[in-house]
Parts: sequence; C-alpha cells; structure tokens
Amino acid sequence: MNLNPNQEKAVNHGEGPLLIVAGAGSGKTKTLTARVLRLIERGVPPEAIIAITFTNKAAKEMRARLFAHPDFPKKVFTALGPAPFVGTFHSLGARILREEGKALGRSGSFSIFDSDDALRALRHTLKDMNLDDEQYPPARIIRSIEAVKNKLLDPQEYFDPRKYRVFAAYENYIAKNNAFDFGDLIQKVVTLFDTNPEIKKCYNERYTHILVDEYQDVNLAQYRLVKLLAGARGNVSVVGDDAQAIYGWRHADFTNFLNFEKDWPTASVVTLEENYRSTETILTAANAVIKNNAFQKPKNLWTSKAGGPMIVVASAPNAEEESYWITEQIIETLRAIPRAERTQDGIAILYRTNAQSRSIESALVSAGIPYRIFGGVKFYERKEIKDIIAGLRIAANPNDLVSRERIEKTFTKKIGASVIEALSGQSPRLNILELITLFLSRGKYFELLEKKFPNLEERKENVNELLAGAADFTELPAFLEHASLMQSGDAENEKAAGGASVNLMTIHLAKGLEFDTVFIAGANEGLIPHQMSFKTREEMEEERRLMYVAMTRARKNLRISFFHIPSRFLYEIPAELTEYRDLGGRSGGLPEEDIVYLD
Repeated sequence: MNLNPNQEKAVNHGEGPLLIVAGAGSGKTKTLTARVLRLIERGVPPEAIIAITFTNKAAKEMRARLFAHPDFPKKVFTALGPAPFVGTFHSLGARILREEGKALGRSGSFSIFDSDDALRALRHTLKDMNLDDEQYPPARIIRSIEAVKNKLLDPQEYFDPRKYRVFAAYENYIAKNNAFDFGDLIQKVVTLFDTNPEIKKCYNERYTHILVDEYQDVNLAQYRLVKLLAGARGNVSVVGDDAQAIYGWRHADFTNFLNFEKDWPTASVVTLEENYRSTETILTAANAVIKNNAFQKPKNLWTSKAGGPMIVVASAPNAEEESYWITEQIIETLRAIPRAERTQDGIAILYRTNAQSRSIESALVSAGIPYRIFGGVKFYERKEIKDIIAGLRIAANPNDLVSRERIEKTFTKKIGASVIEALSGQSPRLNILELITLFLSRGKYFELLEKKFPNLEERKENVNELLAGAADFTELPAFLEHASLMQSGDAENEKAAGGASVNLMTIHLAKGLEFDTVFIAGANEGLIPHQMSFKTREEMEEERRLMYVAMTRARKNLRISFFHIPSRFLYEIPAELTEYRDLGGRSGGLPEEDIVYLD
C-alpha cells in the first residue's frame, strides 16, 4: 500500500496493545486498513477481527479500501466467506444485542430508537405519568439520559428521586416497545459483559483483535466496551490524534487517548508525523497554534510540500463586510480554475457556529455563487427562522393562510391564536425588530424550543443572527422579499453550476475532510474561542484544537477573517507566515493594542 517507514512499523506490529498517534493528514485510515490486511495475511481469521469507526461513511471507506486491495481475499465480502467486522460502535453494539438481547428482555427483532424516537418515547412516558412537561422539559431530560448512558453514571445518584422515577419509567417504556435507544447500544452491552462473565468470555474468544479509529473521540461507555472486548489478550490497536479531539460537548473524553499507555503498560507507540495534505506554511502555522495546549502528546507535523502561499488574515468592520470579502476572494479563485476542473472539494468556508452562515449565504446568493450547507440546513430553511418569518408575513398580510397554518401547527391552539392576533396587520406600526420580539414573547417561543429540541442555545444563536440581519432593513416587505429570494435562488444556482459548489460547514463537521482553499470565517474572540468556553482551561484547549482542525483542512490556501476583537489564536500564528489585510483601510498587522482576554 506504499507505506512510509512509520506506517509500516504500525502495520507490522505483532501481538499486544498498539497506540498509533496520527497527525492530521498523515494517512491513518490507510494505515489502519493495511493493518487489517496484514493480520489476515499472518493467518488471523477475518471473522476474529473488529475494526471500529465513528461514522458509517468511514466504515464504508475502509470496506472499499479492503475490497479494492489485490491481496485481500475477495470471499471475505461474500455471503459464503468469513468477514471482519468493519463498522461503528453503535452497529457493533446492535450486532451483539441481536444475539444477546434476550438477557435484557428484548427479542432479536428489536427496534432502534433514534434521537427523535427517544424524545417521543419520553413524551409518552410523561403523559402516562400525568406529569407536566413545563416542570419536566422533555428535551432537557433526554439530554440527561444520554449523559447517564454515555458516561456510565449511576442514574439513582445522578437524578433526584422525581427525575429518577421518570428515567425508570422511560426505560420500561422502551423495553415494552422491544426497543433500545442509541445510548443503550453501547451502555447495555457494557452492562451485559460486566454482569455476565460467560457472555463476555464468548466474545473474548470470538474476537481476538480489536482496531479502533479516532480513539480520541471515545466516550467512557465506548472506552469500557473496547477494554471488555480486548480482554486478557490485549490485542487492541487504536489510532487517533489528541490535537483533533473536539467533541467534549458530546461526552467524548480524549484523556482515554492520553492515558492509553497507563491502561496498557506494554503498549507500543508509533507516531505518524508526515502530512500528505497541506503545504509547509499551513502546517508550520497549525503546529505553532496547537503547541500552546498543555494537555497533548507532542508531535510536529512535516511535509515534503515545501513553502506554499502565505496565510491571509483579514480584518473586517462587521460580518457583512467580511462575507463580501470572502465572496470576492472566491470569485478570484474560481476565475483561475476552468469550469470543467472545478470540484466539490475545491473551496470550503468554515465557521464555529451555524448562525454565522446567514451573512455568508446572503453574500454568496447576491454574487450568484452556488453553495451547499454540508451536513446542515440553509439559514432561511431552519425551523426557528421559518416560524418567525411566518409571523412576520402575518404582520404584513393577515390573509396569508399558509403562514397562519404554520403558526397554528407550531403552537398550542390558544397560544397560536394569541400570536396571530398580536401580529396581524401590525406592519408598519411596529418595526421589524419589534415584530420579532413580539412573536418571541407572545409565543413564549424559547420555552417552546427548549421543550421540543435539545439544542436550544444553537437555535437562539440563529434567532439572534436573524435579528442582526433584519436590522439592516427599514421596511418589512423588503426584508420578506430578501428572505424569499434567499430560499428560491439556491436550487437554480446549484443546477447551473453542474453540481460544483462552495461548501459551507461548521468546523466540527469539517473534521476528516480536506479542501484546496479554506476560509475560516469569524475568527473572533467570543466565537473561536467561543464565549461559553471561557470557564475552564480544558474547554479553552478544546477551542484551540478546533482552530487547529480548521487550519489543517486546507491543502493549498488558507484565509482567516475576523471582525470586532481578533481571536487570541491569531496571535499564535507566526507573523512571518501571514499576509495581513485590513478591510477598513488601517495599515499594519494585527492590532497591537493591549487586549484583555477572559480566562
């Protein structure tokens, strides 16, 4: 597989635990895939191997690489031959529970409840218990249940007595439905192995080699499952990069990665530092940023791609000017690429929060540049935005029956009628911001969102961004026209572009991807690092890892922009690697005046 010396060393490791510290773009998937092939080549039965990934996409890619390799026995992926398990933690848990679910009161044909199903199940539970969802917000409780399962917490200790009764009733409800929720697929298997030594022994004998991708992202339940499966043999190979551990909010605990050698004292460690993705300039800058983290396994990425364009750092007066600058830069970039050579992985705009896409989308639409929101929904198509727009349309046109119907479906009958009555015909008596405020207050809208959805803060950020965008308009009809055009123009734009478009996504969603040109938008203090991360050093270091991930997505060109107060991370990039541009006309580099950062 054309491996470099360190990759070869990891692939040829014999028995016992192995830690592969793989820097960004260093070929970790290739290395892990090659190790599976080498194990089979050495005589390990394919069905005795487990290769665990975090996403179905990663699992599919690994299977494709295995099957495409000429040395791989083709019968492995036929119904007639044995096969290694290649899949996610959750698919592995589901496979085990299909066989052992009887011990937990389920048949092998159980259903798997996704997050929406689980929320509905909890609402049914509360209704059966005659409990008011005002006092027991379903979305908040379901988040707590997820935490209990992902962190292997004792529910009786974690919940107060009233909430514990709800938890127990919820567990009974999904059991009666012959179902497991997503958290169960790991937590219940761990419990099963802990309480049934014979079952655990059976799987220890069945699976002799465990390989885990993205080990820095495992939560406590996943960590325990790996240890239980590995058993006394200890044939566990893990690959990951602590510098890309960015899912603490999802209960991932990257200290499991840092402590691997403590858990497995006989472990061999191989570090992959050769980067095949980025230029020397980008890697040097990214290394300079991440070295400021205390909690890490030090590594220094290098590449044979010497030099590379300077990193552009631009200061804008506001988000709108920043977005127009990004758009202009994209136009210049696209002009230099023949249409036939434009690809989906050419350009990406990364940002810390979903709400930031509003001004960027507006600028791209105005310029006629096609784009897609990767793994998300375009700003004006998000539920909370469409709900508010419906209210504003009623304010402008009380006869709009479609908008009335949306309001009636969103709220209870009484509250919906109150919202419609309050807003009807209020334009132009009230300005746009007053109308939105009236919608939010009369509908108790944030309380409604908290009950229905687990991501209240993200939805609040979207609403605040809508308010910021609406402030640019003095008349409601003009704003509503703008919102409608934002929704209708995108499909035609993308069709005309032949599928090639600019990619917009949060930094979290960009992990594992790479692009020729990357824009990091909104590199402001308070956005990255996010203001919610100022409480602890651990949270601040995760924000720095986010910045590192964003920077290392770029192959050739990296452009970073900010408005208001520049992120502290920008000062960690060596000045000699950057070309500074002030869109407000000020000369010089980053502001030198003292900035007091909140730690």
